[in-house]
Amino acid sequence: MNYPLTGYHHITACAGGAQDDVNFFTQVVGLRMAKQTVLMDGKIPIYHLYYSNAEIEPGSIMTSFPYSRLQGRKGSGQVSATAFTVAKGTLPFWKDHLKRNNIPQQPVAERFGQKFIRFSHPAALDFEVIEDNEDTRKPWSTPAIGTNEAVHGFHGSVLSVREIPETERFFIDALGFRKTGVDGNYHRFETGTGGANKTVTLLHEPDRPAGSWTFGAGTVHHIALWAADDDAMAQQKAIYEELGYTDASEIKDRFYFHSMYCRCPGGILVESCCNVPGGFEKDEERSKLGTKLHLPPWWAGRQEEMMKSLEPIRVPETATAH
Repeated sequence: MNYPLTGYHHITACAGGAQDDVNFFTQVVGLRMAKQTVLMDGKIPIYHLYYSNAEIEPGSIMTSFPYSRLQGRKGSGQVSATAFTVAKGTLPFWKDHLKRNNIPQQPVAERFGQKFIRFSHPAALDFEVIEDNEDTRKPWSTPAIGTNEAVHGFHGSVLSVREIPETERFFIDALGFRKTGVDGNYHRFETGTGGANKTVTLLHEPDRPAGSWTFGAGTVHHIALWAADDDAMAQQKAIYEELGYTDASEIKDRFYFHSMYCRCPGGILVESCCNVPGGFEKDEERSKLGTKLHLPPWWAGRQEEMMKSLEPIRVPETATAH
């Protein structure tokens, strides 16, 4: 079977404070601000902030909902950590960089032969920088993080599950991944050529209570895999339905891309999405990306009202221009 999803597009987490989130991703992780917009569902104004590598490539786009109204409950059935690739030999730099920024970090560890450092967002979300010399995507650099040390994009996500078999079946039969290794409690699955941007790792935690599924600060809401176009999205929906995963959503218009959602048996929400013509440049020229808040057309005229409820943020110039 030819599967239509080819790797990651984005990963979306619920943060706490908006400015804390901006500072973390632009100054600590060193990503560019790609887009400032709002959550397109519901009636409550909530930021939806997009960060990425230099070229805003699918598989480098970290997005967040700064959502301080409710604290999420971390547990199984959630993304445990999101891993970004860095060049081999740069972990000493990252250890010092994280220490200078007072970011909680764990000692250097190894998974499937790759060394990584796990560290924490102010909302207690967990991230990793993992060594991978094969990733040649163009990183964004900052005054504190040079091109040689900067992150290239996602390596993948680590998903906490209480049982392996049904989630394994979902990723293999519904999404076209293949199982490529087991390392202790870690089970690795890859698609396409494997490696950076094409890896999902299941962490078997049979005794861990389930985490929350709603929006809540400190939890990852979903991972999103990339399809070429709407036809590919329709093909993926048909695969879900043929296999009996009948809770796949309709295809939704997210203005910058189209999306469909399906919750996997282990509990993690998996989005499929495809770009639309213009993408992030539909409402903002490339040189201005990420510099101001944009609303989708169906919320036009509400910016002044929304800004009364949104925390003011300041995006560093180094995150929007080179």
